[in-house]
Amino acid sequence: MTQPIIEIGPLQLALCLVFVLLAGITSFRYRLGLEKDLLIGTVRTFAQLFLMGFVLKFVFAVNVGWLVLLIFAVMVAAAVHTIRGRVKERTIPFVVPTFISMIITYSLVSVLVTGVVVGAKPWWTPQYFIPLAGMIVGNSMTAIAICLERLFSDLKSRRAEVEMRLAAGADYREASQDILRGAIMAGMIPSINSLMSVGLVSLPGMMTGQILSGTDPLIAIRYQIVVMLMLVASTSMGALIVTNLARKRCFSAAQRLVLR
Repeated sequence: MTQPIIEIGPLQLALCLVFVLLAGITSFRYRLGLEKDLLIGTVRTFAQLFLMGFVLKFVFAVNVGWLVLLIFAVMVAAAVHTIRGRVKERTIPFVVPTFISMIITYSLVSVLVTGVVVGAKPWWTPQYFIPLAGMIVGNSMTAIAICLERLFSDLKSRRAEVEMRLAAGADYREASQDILRGAIMAGMIPSINSLMSVGLVSLPGMMTGQILSGTDPLIAIRYQIVVMLMLVASTSMGALIVTNLARKRCFSAAQRLVLR
């Protein structure tokens, strides 16, 4: 017999602030300087999730395809903005190619998953498309930020090695191939680690949410397997395309490393 869903009320949400308070006390006690970030992060969590809840409720009610795609585009744009904030390099223009590659790649993966694997009709059904696409964008955002930061930092630190290869006649691809490979691997390691540990070390958020909402655990794990595999695919595709585009912009047409 399925247990009724236990709703979380305002008082229970307020009670959860005790956890943030404990983190703040720890930060203050050890002079970590994270109190302001914890406060802002907590406020943003409440505001952003409640706002998204109301938006999703409206989108589910109207059930219009263009609105679903608009939300997807906004999510990708927000992810690119976050990547730009995490990557310190400012001289290489990577924002526009990152946005274009992310929106094309993740659209293809999301449509494939919702329309073919899950079998939603139509494929943009908001109940399926928005959460699945959101997980793709969120997870890949972290991977791409790691890839770009690693790519730029390694090109700077190994500048002499790269320039020596260029001087020996190599093109920019050959001169930086191992650096590119290392950057992509760095971005993909978290996804691969998740594949190794899922179900043993942790229960992922989607699966946990479905179980808490009363879904049969055997159905929840099937969705989670789909999610885990699609995340690996989207992460690898995103990391590969974006790092290649960013690397190309680190070199001039004369095969000279312009990254400073």
